[in-house]
Amino acid sequence: MEGKRKVMLVDDEEHFLKITKINLEKTGKYEVETISDAADIVSRVKSFNPDIILLDILMPKVDGVEVCKMLNGDPVVSRIPIITLSALDTDKDKLMMYKLGIVDFLVKPIEKDELISKIEKALQYK
Repeated sequence: MEGKRKVMLVDDEEHFLKITKINLEKTGKYEVETISDAADIVSRVKSFNPDIILLDILMPKVDGVEVCKMLNGDPVVSRIPIITLSALDTDKDKLMMYKLGIVDFLVKPIEKDELISKIEKALQYK
């Protein structure tokens, strides 16, 4: 896995996780870890040590806002860039997530090429 960037994908939709993982890994540039329940996100992030996190906002148990707060509260993982993925497309939601420190916001359904370009852009500034 030398040279591949590590992407952590957090979403409660299994189908979305599978498709996105396949699409990203097919490029040969990424190693993708998927999580469908964010309850133990901090320990999962520490063990996988991703370069970037793709995070769904609307999830049943622990939502994206909570995840951001949990990650921000830990000095080891708080420096990892986060791109949120959401079916919500309101300025209020975007503003709230940007205030929590995300680097970008994508609205579902997500175009594969757009996702890859956003990941690349975020990794440049890491």
